[in-house]
Amino acid sequence: MTPEPLPDEIDALKAALAAERAARQQAEARASGAEAMVAHLKLLIARMKREQYGQSSERGRHLLDQLELQLEELEASAAEDEAVAMPAATTSVIGFTRKKPVRAPLPAHLPRERVVIAGPSACPCCGGKLAKLGEDITETLEVVPRQWKVIQTVREKFTCRRCEKISQAPAPFHPIARARAGANLLAMILYAKFGEHQPLNRQSASYAREGIDLDTSTLADWVGACAAALAPLVELIRRHVFAADRIHGDDTTVPVLAKGKTITGRVWTYVRDDRPFGGPDPPAAIFYYSRNRNGEHPARHLAEHDGILQADAYAGFGELYDAKRRPGPITEAACWSHGRRNFFVIADTGKAPLAVEAVRRIDAIFAIEREINGLAADDRRTARQNRVAPLVGELAEWMRAERGRLSRHADTAKAMNYMLKRWAAFTRFLDDGRICLTNNAAERALRGIALGRKAWLFAGSDRGGEHAAAIYTPIGTAKLNDVDPQAWLADVLRRVADHPASRLDDLLPWHWKRTTDQAAAA
Repeated sequence: MTPEPLPDEIDALKAALAAERAARQQAEARASGAEAMVAHLKLLIARMKREQYGQSSERGRHLLDQLELQLEELEASAAEDEAVAMPAATTSVIGFTRKKPVRAPLPAHLPRERVVIAGPSACPCCGGKLAKLGEDITETLEVVPRQWKVIQTVREKFTCRRCEKISQAPAPFHPIARARAGANLLAMILYAKFGEHQPLNRQSASYAREGIDLDTSTLADWVGACAAALAPLVELIRRHVFAADRIHGDDTTVPVLAKGKTITGRVWTYVRDDRPFGGPDPPAAIFYYSRNRNGEHPARHLAEHDGILQADAYAGFGELYDAKRRPGPITEAACWSHGRRNFFVIADTGKAPLAVEAVRRIDAIFAIEREINGLAADDRRTARQNRVAPLVGELAEWMRAERGRLSRHADTAKAMNYMLKRWAAFTRFLDDGRICLTNNAAERALRGIALGRKAWLFAGSDRGGEHAAAIYTPIGTAKLNDVDPQAWLADVLRRVADHPASRLDDLLPWHWKRTTDQAAAA
């Protein structure tokens, strides 16, 4: 291609140089934007693979962390390059648009504050009178810093001129007796600690920077008092969870201080979620704390339950499945995510074709389950009998055949044995549409606690662990019902002290949401 001849005039050369410089800056910005988009897509793919295959290794978590950091740096670089290239838009070079998701308008429900930039009072060219032609509006999202205030509740006293009796309105109820803390403040503290993983000492330091002196011991006292105030609702949630025919169960570790050292406590959760089979009852989650993982704890938690328990192969659940148990044996339903995870960890090395084949076969079962999720229990059972049962039977035959060729010490053989030894529990979902394929509902409920472990020492004592479990219960249940936990906590703490005991059900998250939605619509 013959290069375009350069002009001889200095001004023309300067213009050409400016145009070339602008084109180069825009090309760099486009490259940065493309690189950021590639990193973003890689991160999405990695997350989707992690969700699909249930990867739980530290290497996978570190990979995601590294990709997120890389994406942040690339996004910042792309924004910087675009800002540098922006002034060149006045030249003859055609502008560009970096391919990013379409920017959504700012939320319509937010209040608008108009800041008007005054125009000229007369025409700057001829001094003539101006008439308004229109206006251009640019919207910028802004935040107002947190505001603290003291509410003074005044109760006037009156005396009767005739009988000299004194009359006065009764004192209002407070969320915590003899405490000078409002419901919104308490809700903010509780949700920050148990919903956003901010320990009380960090909250205390944050408040101090705003001129509010609330020491950690005071905040801890308030947390304990709130746990006591919410106890009746926690009991109602517990009854609702264990009234279900099928529940999910799981536990996770939590560090606890004990006599100058740290021990490993446990937080248990049991989740009721009937939505996968179209059940009308609202979802809920109950949490418990224990000092260890002995089987006596789930035995105590599930003492009155005799339905279906979806869980992993934890040996402590064994007594619950005993035929001699009273009021009756609990039916075991195994988790296919746990079974697949054992194969996936091996397949991830790239040197285990049998594990790869096992993952492929199990993924075909998961694909059908995603299609029938949300159908009625009978419809799910019919679909499973027609479409899933043949795949499950072929998987069992294939594993038994391949297992006979492997050493009993092989990792793939151990993964096969994990499922084959519990095959009755793994295949129980084929005959009952209420049973889910996985125990992911319980694992999702514990995810917040797992994240919190990285931010703070979970509890200074066993009592602190019990307080945390009591508050995790309503927060987790609110999230399951698409309710803002902090708004719900604030309203409930404001009302629970003088709310009729016979109508405590009205304060449960699912009833509270319906009432709030109806009031907003009215």
